[in-house]
Amino acid sequence: MKDITGLLGIQYPIIQGAMAWVAEYHLASAVSEGGGLGVIASGAADADFLRGQIRSLRQVTNRPFGVNIMMMNPFADDLMQVAMDEKAPVVMTGAGNPGKYIERLKEAGATVIPVIASAALAKRMERAGADAVVAEGCEAGGHIGEITTMNLIPQVADAVNIPVIAAGGIADGRGAAAAFLLGASGLQVGTRFLCAKEAVVAQAYKDRVIAAGDTDTVVTGRSTGHPVRVLRNKMTREVLAREKANITSEEFEELMSGTLRKAVVDGDTDFGSLMAGQSAGLVKKEQSAAEIITDITEGMKAVYVSLGGYFEGGER
Repeated sequence: MKDITGLLGIQYPIIQGAMAWVAEYHLASAVSEGGGLGVIASGAADADFLRGQIRSLRQVTNRPFGVNIMMMNPFADDLMQVAMDEKAPVVMTGAGNPGKYIERLKEAGATVIPVIASAALAKRMERAGADAVVAEGCEAGGHIGEITTMNLIPQVADAVNIPVIAAGGIADGRGAAAAFLLGASGLQVGTRFLCAKEAVVAQAYKDRVIAAGDTDTVVTGRSTGHPVRVLRNKMTREVLAREKANITSEEFEELMSGTLRKAVVDGDTDFGSLMAGQSAGLVKKEQSAAEIITDITEGMKAVYVSLGGYFEGGER
């Protein structure tokens, strides 16, 4: 197993998911202070937003952190320049191929970690110079691929020689232990950190996640080629009905515009996009980021103790 803690300079191999509108400096700094890697998500924002977030984070922690830049963002070039100018220690990317930026990012001192959804893309990123990859299964919240975490992680781990960070459906020590047994070197956790006390998220949104059961998420956008996992509500019923009626990609984008902000900022649980993974059913309460990290790591240790007893023939 490759050492992700040494690579990132963190205490625990836990990376906070880059959730647009959610993963800003309050949450990211709390996760970093708790021993994990906090991540600022730039989402669809511009360079000034990211620069301000980085500088605000550095006022409250000197621990390592990451920034996430979406390749589909029209300001991606500017955001990459900000990440380099501000000396962000870790740059994570999603929704596209960051290959053309990797060399310059590494020259600026950044550790580069793309999010991928297939072994083929993981190999491409390794060849391009990525330091690690986040392999995200379709159980995750937000934009997703098609392969489950349990099948994706071992195939990616077999395909590359760089560390693999598991993401998608991981919210407790059991899921964490499973990810490491599948070949991961670290974990990315999103949905549970959405309910962290430090997350600046409307309470109604957090409450819906905490109340969710195992079948309460649904995937919208498959008809447009951009699947997104969210909690069921009035909006998802309307969107899925429109998709059955062959909505166009343009109409879909117009329908979804601003809905994530409605959820995170306004607390609109009926017509907001309540992005959450299938692990929402495992999130039972609001906790501090540090408490979440401790709970996951201690739970993972308990699993390994149990496994040791199993294989030694002792009590489980």
